[in-house]
Amino acid sequence: MSDHLRTALALAADGLPVLPLRRGKVPFGNCPACVRNRCGGRPNMKTPGPCTCPAPCHGWSAATIAPDTLASPAWARAWRDAAAVAYHPGGAGLTVVDLDTVAAVAWARRTLPLTRTVPSTRGEHWIYQGAMQGANGVREGVDIKSSMAYARWLGPGTGTLTDLPASVRALTVKTPPTVRPTQVVAAPAPDASGACPHRTPAYLDRGIAMAEGRISEATSGIHAAVYRTFLAVLSTHGRCGCLTDAHVARLFTAAQSKGETTRHCTDAWTNARNRLGL
Repeated sequence: MSDHLRTALALAADGLPVLPLRRGKVPFGNCPACVRNRCGGRPNMKTPGPCTCPAPCHGWSAATIAPDTLASPAWARAWRDAAAVAYHPGGAGLTVVDLDTVAAVAWARRTLPLTRTVPSTRGEHWIYQGAMQGANGVREGVDIKSSMAYARWLGPGTGTLTDLPASVRALTVKTPPTVRPTQVVAAPAPDASGACPHRTPAYLDRGIAMAEGRISEATSGIHAAVYRTFLAVLSTHGRCGCLTDAHVARLFTAAQSKGETTRHCTDAWTNARNRLGL
């Protein structure tokens, strides 16, 4: 029996779902029956344990506490070639804050409640009681390993295990982009005729509102959506003089709420004007 399998069986006996890692600290690839999820994978892929395939397939979801599975012939080659043992923290009701740099460790010591810590290659693992959705890159040098994730077993660590704090859960909450004070270019000057085809201000207001809606509803290709919307507004309202700086500011604000910078907005506006010869 390999040392890795011996460690895995001991951890499983304590209720920690485990799996082998190959060189590079990654799970073993799926077997031929499961490659590219040909087998259908596990239902929802949200709980630990292998699919009907007896091999350690499907990454973190292969983690198990069943000793017969861990010591089975289907897992034997993986343990023989394994470089490390990993575990599924969420499957044991745990969350690991993986601090991968000295700066990240210093931030945690200033910010997070003390809990059990384990030294890692470049930093520390801080382990809390309680599960949450795992997420990578929640801040510089910080990953969250819990549900739907795995963490490398580095030892039992030191310190008292404490409850998962709200400050850790908050790390995965995405905040809407900050809308900076709008700096816009001026609206186009009216053409020489000065004629305005818009009989009432309501026509223009409806047009601007529809343009704001198109930008806000865009789910991909935001740069292109903003440019096309600016082009449509300018083609309809750009020559008669009724388009004001306040209207342009509304369009820029809508674009910035989708993550566009002032520079992107200005470039899109300028390109649209140039295309229309305004």
